[in-house]
Amino acid sequence: MLIEVLVALAVIVVTACLVGGLFERFHQPAVMGEVVAGIILGPSLLGRVAPELAAVLLPTATMPFLGVLAQLGVILYMFLTGLELDLKELRSRATTTMAIATSSIVVPFGMGLILAKTLYGQLAPVGIGFTPFALFLGVAVSITAFPVMARILGDQGLQRTPLGIVALTCAAINDVAAWCLLAVVVGVTQATFSAAIQTIVLTVAYIALTLTAGKELMVVLVNRVGATTSVGERSLALVLVAVLLSAAATELIGIHAMFGAFLLGAMIPHESVIATYVTRRLDGIVRVMFLPVFLAFMGLRTQIGLVQTTNDWLLCGVFIAVGTIGKSGGAAVGAMLAGLHWRDSAALGILMNTRGLVELIVLNIGLDLGVISPRLFSMLVIMAIATTLMTAPILRALLHRRPWS
Repeated sequence: MLIEVLVALAVIVVTACLVGGLFERFHQPAVMGEVVAGIILGPSLLGRVAPELAAVLLPTATMPFLGVLAQLGVILYMFLTGLELDLKELRSRATTTMAIATSSIVVPFGMGLILAKTLYGQLAPVGIGFTPFALFLGVAVSITAFPVMARILGDQGLQRTPLGIVALTCAAINDVAAWCLLAVVVGVTQATFSAAIQTIVLTVAYIALTLTAGKELMVVLVNRVGATTSVGERSLALVLVAVLLSAAATELIGIHAMFGAFLLGAMIPHESVIATYVTRRLDGIVRVMFLPVFLAFMGLRTQIGLVQTTNDWLLCGVFIAVGTIGKSGGAAVGAMLAGLHWRDSAALGILMNTRGLVELIVLNIGLDLGVISPRLFSMLVIMAIATTLMTAPILRALLHRRPWS
């Protein structure tokens, strides 16, 4: 089995690198090329035209192992993203951040509920009530793909700018809220509403503890280590243990492990010696191998071929329009109400419309729960890809004449 896993890993990394490079040539983020690489290798293309070859290169038995590597990849990547977050800069823009984050959730969620009422009879699986279906569709159109946005900002060199800091923080707040809403959907579907409320309470408590007492403790520890000892492999090991434990904590609470990793990264002062050392040691291997495995693994689970009729494609267009108007419009309005220039507000709105990976994770959960059908799943995947691909070119056009102020 080890040989099969290594071969599958090599195939994914090479394909992701080639397709990602091709996307970059057309001024698209490499991250979406890596998602498309997974779609190419999966049942949507290779599994359809050459199933024997697909079975040899990516046997079904390797999927659990690749899934573990994929999750480890996104956990480490989100930790590195958290390391780059400057909380001092964030505090200076707290009003702006909360306004954008709130409006970018409420507006698309409401539009999703309205859309669900229209499409419930046509698209809801048999036996699923309107409430879980509507709540899930509201969550699906409200998602911002935190890891994808982070990668797009990194590709554009914007991750440490005020724009990048506000966008990433809004996305973090947005996705935590989305995971809490998803917990409600799961609770309603499985008749365990009290468990969903418990998840929300524990999430808020963990975030508050992390960003207050946890932050202060980490500053003390980092300063002590930096002043008294040399930073080396032991320091790296301790940091990685802390990352894994924080990720395990948020997974146990009921939200994705990547948020625990991000919070741990945000606790460490981004200008510290430890942050610089850890980033230098981990950044290359995470970006080149582990993250592409995660991106491609999500693509491997997508079946574009389920969308066949003209009506299906028209519905895809409806989802793209509702998702874009709700998400971008809601975020942009919130930014303008906070006093930002219209061009800056539009840039943040477009960034918040980034979906992709987190959307695919949520959609897979909905499909496993039976809240959405495979047909609706495929439509929403197409929406996620389309809305993400439009982000980079529109962002470049908006910021071409006016940098973030």
